[in-house]
Amino acid sequence: MPEKINLYLVPTPIGNLEDITLRALRVLNEVDVILAEDTRTSGKLLKHHNITKPLQSYHIFNEHKTAEKLVERMESGEVFALISDAGTPAISDPGFLLVREALKAGLEVNCLPGATAFVPALVNSGLPSDKFVFEGFLPHKKGRQTRLKLLAEEERTIVLYESPHRLIKSLEQLKEFLGDRQVSVSRELTKMFEETVRGTITEVVAHFTEKGVKGEFVLVIDGKS
Repeated sequence: MPEKINLYLVPTPIGNLEDITLRALRVLNEVDVILAEDTRTSGKLLKHHNITKPLQSYHIFNEHKTAEKLVERMESGEVFALISDAGTPAISDPGFLLVREALKAGLEVNCLPGATAFVPALVNSGLPSDKFVFEGFLPHKKGRQTRLKLLAEEERTIVLYESPHRLIKSLEQLKEFLGDRQVSVSRELTKMFEETVRGTITEVVAHFTEKGVKGEFVLVIDGKS
């Protein structure tokens, strides 16, 4: 490992506060500044672990404006850690732009291993996990149907993220474009009300229509046979 890292990407728990590594806690205690997607959310986690380093906001709405200035501060010697509200930075969260700019400037970047929602959902699904494609969130409007048509031909297991108010609509559209495939839907991973529902898309839609839709979701869909 290089003698000095300029930017650490530190995964944070996706629900259960125990799911943070000893190394992550050490790094967060050692850096000069912690960049957080939401300082209020991250502040609770840091307080829980008695970490008192300065917090600075870094999110999707300001990353283009702040990345260049942050790189300049790294070049002057400051060491940063980037965390998101939950999970690994840059996975369906801000981070890619800052990493790219830091590497362009010849700085050292290091990503710690840790919590990411799609990994336990995929492994727990019972669907093939040797080859898979992670799509994150589907486009809301422009390009959505084009993406669904492409996924209809995908032979690998497909992993998606979805919000509660779009879950039923997305499942119904997946059925329309992909057919009534086997799917595994996980919600509230690592939390008290964690749930994974497996079956055909029709069966899973029926379940959540009856039980209601709460929490953040990971969808794992069987590839084209």
